[in-house]
Amino acid sequence: MSLRLLSVTSELHPLIKTGGLADVAGALPLALAGHGVEVRSLLPAYPQVQRALARIRLRPVHSYKTLFGGPARVLAAQHQGHDLLLLDSPALFGTRDGGLYGDLAGHDWADNWRRFAALAAVAADIAAGALKGWAADVVHAHDWQAALTAAYVRHGRRPDLPVVVTIHNLAFQGRFDAAIFPELGLPPSAFALDGVEYYGGVGFLKAGLQYADAVTTVSPSYADEIRTPDAGMGLDGLLRARGDAVLGIVNGIDTREWDPMADPALAAPFSHRALGGRSSNRRALEKRFGLKPGRGPIFAVISRLTWQKGIDLIVDAIGHLVGLGGRLVVLGSGDGAMENALLGAASRHPGAIGVVTGYDEPLAHLIQAGADAILIPSRFEPCGLTQLYGLRYGTIPVAARTGGLADTIIDANDAALNAGCATGLLHQPGSGDALRHAIARAVHLHAAPDLWQAIRRQGMRADWGWERSSARYAALYTDLVAQAATR
Repeated sequence: MSLRLLSVTSELHPLIKTGGLADVAGALPLALAGHGVEVRSLLPAYPQVQRALARIRLRPVHSYKTLFGGPARVLAAQHQGHDLLLLDSPALFGTRDGGLYGDLAGHDWADNWRRFAALAAVAADIAAGALKGWAADVVHAHDWQAALTAAYVRHGRRPDLPVVVTIHNLAFQGRFDAAIFPELGLPPSAFALDGVEYYGGVGFLKAGLQYADAVTTVSPSYADEIRTPDAGMGLDGLLRARGDAVLGIVNGIDTREWDPMADPALAAPFSHRALGGRSSNRRALEKRFGLKPGRGPIFAVISRLTWQKGIDLIVDAIGHLVGLGGRLVVLGSGDGAMENALLGAASRHPGAIGVVTGYDEPLAHLIQAGADAILIPSRFEPCGLTQLYGLRYGTIPVAARTGGLADTIIDANDAALNAGCATGLLHQPGSGDALRHAIARAVHLHAAPDLWQAIRRQGMRADWGWERSSARYAALYTDLVAQAATR
């Protein structure tokens, strides 16, 4: 007998993506199918999503005369193995001059509370049986944009329905003024310390953490870190109070999409047994970024260009990196000052630094296939997928020892090198000196080709697909459904 799961997310790869949330929401449902979990994924019908599905029949399966200020429909579709439910609300998710969550100036949309409250309310309706012939056994809500689903479930028609909320990044919490509460459609009792109230306002993520049967994070280390005042961002007390209901399950990657032997974005295929194709990808990367050929390592950055990601530390370390004979390629966007600093470094070091602002998925694949090392000096990192893609493609991660980075990379210290199990280099987070030392270590190791190739191959042999993690999620869902049946 299969278990029916409703996955609620604000983005899902390959339809719409701003970060790792989309990768997880896209890959996990496919992996769960092998464990007897039937997944339906609910997400907004953004214009980009509708364009991506233009050749696919979208079936109306439910409608609302008014949903948070306007009419709305739920559309059903099948796409690349996904059973999709799309919330079509032009007033909330129609064409806007900006991104999914904010305008071109980087300001959040003023109605984000309304947009994602609607998503959560519809999720609770669907889970409770609003669609003919289907109701959920369990709900999985991703990040603050979907977390209010737990509140609507608890105060809805099926209050005992198990709900899992996953924190992908605790820094984004969905905090709004208390004035919005009367418009949410929740009972007055929900505006309380053990409900949606958060420091006098409404907290979407806080509500999810309060009401969920289980709270997962995307790595075990991050689950520990966010229960401390330093990393808990105001929610550490609640997370500690939830006790064993909070657990870390490390993310996986889609190994079919990220396969160096069959990736159409690459100049040549390769594997850990036959690394020769990496040379062709290295040359293609040099050409794409205007780098001069050289013997030193090519370092890469594929990231949001923000303080959290430690991009300021990379900017400060560029002179050191180039002085050691290294070169650097950057793909990303974010903080304007950091973008300008990187572009300025590229103009000062022509042939050694290359920068592309924005995001380009095929180019990200080529970078992972052609670079030698990828820099990830995050001040905190819930899981990170970039280092997993790097390990898969033989681009050795040079990363901060925090969160999921610490859980997925084995530092190339003497013991690990002697044991033949090293997969990358770790350093203290938030320290420019530590990053520069790690870069120097990487340059030194790269100068010993046999040793560097051994580290590269060890990382490529590691299995970071979804099999183990999806099995843990399936077991969690099963346990929660069994517990609900006894209540």
